[in-house]
Amino acid sequence: MSYHGVIGRTCRSSAAALVVVALAFPLTSQAQTVAPAPAQARGPEAISTVINDVIDTVVLISTSESVSTDIAPNAEGQPELSPDVPLDEFFKEFFERQEQGESQGRPTGEGSGFVVDPSGLIVTNNHVIEGSDGIEVTLNDGTKLPAEVVGRDKETDIAVLRVKPSSPLKAVKYGNSDALTVGEWVVALGNPFGIGLSASSGIISGRNRDIRSGRFDAFIQTDASINKGNSGGPLFNLNGEVIGINTAILSPTGGSIGIGFAVPITTASRVVDQLVRYGETRRGYMGVRIQDVTSELLSRLGLDRARGALIAGVTEEGPAAKAGLKIGDVVLSIDGKPVPDSRALQRIVADAGNDRAVDVVILRDRKEQTLKVMLGRLEKETDDTGAAEPAPEVEQTGTADAFGAKFANITDELRRSFSIDQTVRGSLVVVEVSKDAPLAAAQIAPGFVLLEVQQHAVRDGEGLKERIKSLKATGKTTAQLLFSSPDGAYRFVTAKLD
Repeated sequence: MSYHGVIGRTCRSSAAALVVVALAFPLTSQAQTVAPAPAQARGPEAISTVINDVIDTVVLISTSESVSTDIAPNAEGQPELSPDVPLDEFFKEFFERQEQGESQGRPTGEGSGFVVDPSGLIVTNNHVIEGSDGIEVTLNDGTKLPAEVVGRDKETDIAVLRVKPSSPLKAVKYGNSDALTVGEWVVALGNPFGIGLSASSGIISGRNRDIRSGRFDAFIQTDASINKGNSGGPLFNLNGEVIGINTAILSPTGGSIGIGFAVPITTASRVVDQLVRYGETRRGYMGVRIQDVTSELLSRLGLDRARGALIAGVTEEGPAAKAGLKIGDVVLSIDGKPVPDSRALQRIVADAGNDRAVDVVILRDRKEQTLKVMLGRLEKETDDTGAAEPAPEVEQTGTADAFGAKFANITDELRRSFSIDQTVRGSLVVVEVSKDAPLAAAQIAPGFVLLEVQQHAVRDGEGLKERIKSLKATGKTTAQLLFSSPDGAYRFVTAKLD
């Protein structure tokens, strides 16, 4: 996925020197009357009411980290000027340091957050506080409080802090981010560029955005102005309910261009609850390797449209295996939630939690059936490709070139070189893949074993050539291929016949 710009986290803004330039324009001799903008151009009148209602729930977050500095402060706390450093070079270095967040040897970061419990629980982004030695929270009334970390989750970029206020704080109300509609008005509050609590408004411009920042991406997109320092701040609907956590922007300059992203509160609230309760996340785990259902696979699977997640591998003794799920099954829904694609399945399973039974609706042999799966706990990230490094030079027999790749008969030496598990059946192994080949785009790498071509097993290089020839003779231009990764995970690929 490519952008004409940069996806960037919206915080740790450093304290910045701002230069304000006043532009003077001559007054005309005749007074001019400017017509007020129509109401729809100004936005809903409720925006000001929302801001006033929720402003005390929003906090500013400052972080610091001890570092050494090359410019020592003098007795007045100002950097010492060196006589052998040109003045312009000195100021250039000084402002570069300031831009990076350094202040007298302690780099500082600025971010945002919001209160979720009157006792002093505050939510922000993990990247706001990551790597810091000290965290300080500033309330809307100016009160500054030291904060400690309750828990952090890098996957969703969420952190929970705790402060000890002298009296209960005002907390946000949660909304339902699943019910958001594109075009709905929202309000973002935070601390852009460290200048202080600021508000902006806009609309929901997209949902379920995958910006490739993590396995569970499903961001809310908004055109409300979000900048560095807004990270961790809340995104409100016009009912004054928080529906997202402002996290990232797409920008070629580092400033807002109207494309900002927020973590949906329905996802965030589950993470926050687990961090508060356990100090860590406890996500669900099903024990399968999955891939999207492509349009080329629809006829084979018996689906009317591309939906669901195709199981390409099942972990031995995992929850799915114990429940009877098999390679080739298509997961259509889980825990009552439809599964549009493989990434959605990852999010749904993770959000479902561990140690609970869920109904999984699958398509097998063109018929739907329901299995009950007892979800386990996701302990660590697993590799979904099973890709192997190219093998060293070994003797290759029965070679054949097809689909932009080179195949060879499996030998004991090739099996050892590619670390191909003994349980992997098949006779042809991929030994080379062209970088621009469709197989490379499908993450087929050297070490993958070709099992079937259009539901037909191939035994050697000659057999592969004959199978391709016979398919072309029937008028086919593409074939459905079934591969196994070196560790035994299946992958279905559609490739052009050549």
